[in-house]
Amino acid sequence: MTMALPEYSTLLLARHGRRLTITLNRGDALNAFDKVMHDELPTALEFARDDAHSDVIVLTGAGRAFSAGGDFEHIAANATQPERFDHEMAMAKRIVLALLDTDKPVICRMNGHAVGLGATIALLCDIIYADEKAKIGDPHVLIGLAAGDGGALIWPQRIGLTRAKEFLFTGDLIRAPEAVSIGLINKALPSDALDQAVDHLAQRLLGLPQMALRATKRLTNLELKRLADSLLDKGMGWESETVRSPEHRSAIAAMRKAQGG
Repeated sequence: MTMALPEYSTLLLARHGRRLTITLNRGDALNAFDKVMHDELPTALEFARDDAHSDVIVLTGAGRAFSAGGDFEHIAANATQPERFDHEMAMAKRIVLALLDTDKPVICRMNGHAVGLGATIALLCDIIYADEKAKIGDPHVLIGLAAGDGGALIWPQRIGLTRAKEFLFTGDLIRAPEAVSIGLINKALPSDALDQAVDHLAQRLLGLPQMALRATKRLTNLELKRLADSLLDKGMGWESETVRSPEHRSAIAAMRKAQGG
């Protein structure tokens, strides 16, 4: 008997045979992370990792975005209550480790922009198919935060240290076709072709010898896991330090002013 799927307030889980789809489901907020999503996503990913009834995981977003990163009002509240941010760093670590520890292939259906933590989550997936209109980037530094929640881990592994430093330092957003050209993601597709491509890839992976596929996934993630063991605690510690900095508070105040708040 297939196990019932857990229910969440910010996520949707669905089965299609041996495929498990996790959808970030705050579409009206561009799937930006508030406290609840920070708490729910690691639990959902750990469920997916251990789920005996699935062999392929698809991670996507509802509506126009994959994930806009941190919810602005939530970020602003954390700037005045940084102890809340420490909890979220612990949740972010669980997200990163859950994605690295699962031996099932994880496909990112990047249906729209992936920013900040959203970009990190997309890039930690194994294969990324994106809407050609989507952009991806990590603007932590622009709001006075260290890119400690996984960005400094995964960007250099995908595109090399030279390019990764440029994009992590500047926070520039990269259009999906350019992201393909530099090896950051796998494919950029027209909006109306994205679902068919993701479905075809998922079915192809489901049809492969699963023991060999999972062993290959574990092998290719060994170096990433070694690096995560070395970098994550330091990076998240530095991000927790910068959330307490005058630079971060000034950046939040400037953003609020620009929004007319």
